[in-house]
Amino acid sequence: MFVMLLMTNVTTSSPRIAAPVYDPRLVRAAIAMNENDLPTAEPLLRSLLKDDPFDVRAIRLFAELAGRIGRYNDAENLLRRAIELAPQFTAARANLALVLYRTNRAPEALEELAKVTADDPDNAGHANLQAAAYGRIGEFDEALALYQQVLRQAPNQPRVWMSYGHMLKTVGRQAEGIAAYRKAIELLPVLGEAWWSLANLKTVKFTDEDIAAMQQALARTDLAVEDRWHLDFALGKAFEDRGEAETSFAHYAAGNELRRRRMPYRAEDTTQNVNAAIAAFTPAVVAGLQGKGCAAPDPIFVLGMPRAGSTLVEQILSSHSQVEGTSELSDIGFLARSVEGYPEAISALDGEELRKLGEAYLARTRVQRHTGRPMFIDKMPNNWLHVPFIHAILPNAKIIDARRHPLACCFSNFKQHFARGQGFSYSLDDMGRYYRDYVRAMAHFDQVLPGVVHRVIYERMVEQTEAEVRALLAHCGLPFEESCLAFHETERAVRTASSEQVRRPIFRDGTEAWKPFEQWLKPLKSVLGEVLEAYPDAPADFGTDIVVN
Repeated sequence: MFVMLLMTNVTTSSPRIAAPVYDPRLVRAAIAMNENDLPTAEPLLRSLLKDDPFDVRAIRLFAELAGRIGRYNDAENLLRRAIELAPQFTAARANLALVLYRTNRAPEALEELAKVTADDPDNAGHANLQAAAYGRIGEFDEALALYQQVLRQAPNQPRVWMSYGHMLKTVGRQAEGIAAYRKAIELLPVLGEAWWSLANLKTVKFTDEDIAAMQQALARTDLAVEDRWHLDFALGKAFEDRGEAETSFAHYAAGNELRRRRMPYRAEDTTQNVNAAIAAFTPAVVAGLQGKGCAAPDPIFVLGMPRAGSTLVEQILSSHSQVEGTSELSDIGFLARSVEGYPEAISALDGEELRKLGEAYLARTRVQRHTGRPMFIDKMPNNWLHVPFIHAILPNAKIIDARRHPLACCFSNFKQHFARGQGFSYSLDDMGRYYRDYVRAMAHFDQVLPGVVHRVIYERMVEQTEAEVRALLAHCGLPFEESCLAFHETERAVRTASSEQVRRPIFRDGTEAWKPFEQWLKPLKSVLGEVLEAYPDAPADFGTDIVVN
């Protein structure tokens, strides 16, 4: 993201960094970064900065390296240092805005972008990032207006057309979104993400010509690996829709394998995190935390496995006159990590500290609320690991666990390409272990916090919709409203992979989609073991288990 602008001029009072003279090491490092050769780039940059710690171009490039390996705190610190040394280094400020956006700090990103666009008003890339940041905080009208402005100025940018399509999809303008994706493909036929975006709508059926075009792109030897895995996921969906399960699964497997190599995931880490939570949140500890947090009843947390029906639950709840839907918010994870020694250290926090954490959550999420409704939904699925923490800092918040049949849920994850954050989903073995750990953790939380979590079983919601909706609303302390049964008619932005599905009446197809692929799911079945057999319940005494790897 930064390398292409390496040679951007820097306005500064220091002649040492203003002079347009480049150390050969900087050029070699930039070339290495363009080739994603980080082991070559890193020592070059370290050597250069040891000799000249004020070289802002090298600092900026080192920030890019840090960002590529997920060290966003380091990237942010480096970029702030570069801006401190050269306040008019607009490109570094733009990079800082991108880091802030990627770390879910969209309001801060917008503050930096306001300065960037003042200095560089005609840069379409800055407007594109601004639009994405507006979308992140739910300001969709502003986002759409910015995309339209960019495309009027520079209409031949396929990736901007694709981003515009994402935003149109989010607000429910599906036909326009499809047209935007098609325009992106017309401009760049090998743009795998645009093809996958069409597939991910779950409503587009690819033609013979579409499949041929994707296969032609996939056959290219110069195809970027990111385009390759997106095309594999898209072709997997295309052949699944045609009932060609073997070909479909081969593409899904190929896409997952490519993605897994670029997103290292250790199942052992998740198991250890669950072990730590079970050890930390004992009945005595949980009892000692009761009633000490922020008393606000505003949040409803919908959590569980991705692709388990959480968007359906969110759409039902947000169809109620007292509930606002927001998005998958990262704030609980951030606040948990801010407690040094978490989760063990939670037991040492006093009531004041717990209350401040709850208030901090409400303050951080306020930017996502755009109506006067008294309650709002946080639909981050990964919050399942933090259920006792949520209850400790927000004891009056409601917690909903969306659960779906293990094979249906895990296979749906396997064929879903996530942009980031779900590294377990690219291997059937990892998927099964993750699902087991999730069930194990939730079984323990059920034991130490009886009645706190309301579980929605997807298959029951499909078969007994009204009864399940009434039970869900009752748990949230909400009166029944007919609009919650007509959830598909609710007009609101939906930012998840199920955006188009929840705009239709409830359907049963999702409960059976894994069955044509059952012969290839043996590794998943083996790992799930008794969790599969016990569904929809947890295996007996499962919540007390500490697993040794």
